[in-house]
Amino acid sequence: MIEFRVRLYDLMDAPGKFANFRRRLLASGETQLYVSAVSIWEMRLKFNARRASGERKSRFDPNDVIPVLENQGVTFLPMTIRHAARALETPLGHRDPFDDLLLVQAQEEGLKLLTVDRLLAGHPLAVSSQEAGP
Repeated sequence: MIEFRVRLYDLMDAPGKFANFRRRLLASGETQLYVSAVSIWEMRLKFNARRASGERKSRFDPNDVIPVLENQGVTFLPMTIRHAARALETPLGHRDPFDDLLLVQAQEEGLKLLTVDRLLAGHPLAVSSQEAGP
């Protein structure tokens, strides 16, 4: 079985970049997707934050996203005390606390983080949606 932690914001914000990968995933019974509570938290913060124009920083309300995910057969991954305490074995080249926590969860749970984020390219725990697949 191939298991991925999905960077949820990437999946929601760049669905076209995941389109072919998602089709391959749905066609395969060999892959399990995990969505982290950290991703839902990040989504909530961005949804509630406003730009100077008054526009939301994200158009995705996590309260709308959760029921959709529940119907997609993803496994929800809680944020644990162990996740909060651990450091990444291979540090990030930037200081995004959400990326750090998502990678720590992948590290601790034996998963890979599926992402389109170029800042994560090359990290041993991150997998680009273009290179992933069953």
